[in-house]
Amino acid sequence: MESNGFKLCSDTFIWDDHCGFEMTPDAPIAPLLKPWLDAGINYFSINVYYDPVHWSRCMENIAALRRRIPLEAPWCQIVSSVNEIDVAQTKGKAAVTFDIEGMNALNGRVDLIQVYYQLGVRHMLFAYNKNNLAGAGCHDEDVGLTDFGREVIDEMNRVGMVVDCSHSGFKTTMEAMQRSSAPVVFSHSNAFTQAHHGRNIVDEQILACAETGGVIGVNGLNLFLGDRNESQAKSVTRHIAYIADLVGVEHVGISLDYDPPVEPYDDGNHSGSIEKMVESNPEYWPSEAGYDGPMDFLPLSKLPEVCDELLKVGFQQDEIEKILGGNFRRVAELVWK
Repeated sequence: MESNGFKLCSDTFIWDDHCGFEMTPDAPIAPLLKPWLDAGINYFSINVYYDPVHWSRCMENIAALRRRIPLEAPWCQIVSSVNEIDVAQTKGKAAVTFDIEGMNALNGRVDLIQVYYQLGVRHMLFAYNKNNLAGAGCHDEDVGLTDFGREVIDEMNRVGMVVDCSHSGFKTTMEAMQRSSAPVVFSHSNAFTQAHHGRNIVDEQILACAETGGVIGVNGLNLFLGDRNESQAKSVTRHIAYIADLVGVEHVGISLDYDPPVEPYDDGNHSGSIEKMVESNPEYWPSEAGYDGPMDFLPLSKLPEVCDELLKVGFQQDEIEKILGGNFRRVAELVWK
């Protein structure tokens, strides 16, 4: 018999704000993206870049996805507006856009923001764990927002790109949320009080994000969920419930950071193995923060279990609908242009 959570997932618009795999231009597109279709997810954002690699890889990845998705994954549709998400849904397709993890992708040039936006990037992080020209990463000296970072925020607000504070230092995020004239998100960050890890965010950051009208997306990585001898679905629910209790259900969503197991790429990279990413750039994932241990992800197929857990702890159907997709959609409606 189907659970209430399964039915709720089947009937609800689902928005996953960040995919966790490392994209490369030669990545096998169809097997990478199909788990989101199989899970019934209506919209998801593909990570096209993170700071450890050369900035040109961002453009190469976007070019590859824009050419190859229609050819190799025609059940996905690259969209540029919320209305186009609805059109894709009527066609039975999953809508996709792109996101960037770290402003090294700009190569020091604000001009690239509009170009990336026109190519489908809808949110961008300041940094990926370590400092860059825009500001601080969460595992580095927190120097705060730089002049370049402030200029970047102004341009992101102008073009309609969502300011994303995940992976960034506390001072940087607080200054960014004060600077932005549009809602700000933590696309895939969990609550520090529920799991004491440097990648998670404290109550002050959660409150400030809600003040902007933004959303915190809870991810499904065991390292950031905390080990309490509970299922990952219960762990994800615990973080969601904590954030909702603190700032209201309108300010929490899902962003599972899922990395599907896929055979090695031609260039030797491997999706489904964050351990290899850590090995290639260890300075970005300090061992003292636990990155040298095994990484487990909540599978997308477990979303109905999360819904069941949310129902058990007292969330109503309309509240779960906001968490699954309505909240991030609201931010897109407010910010995208």
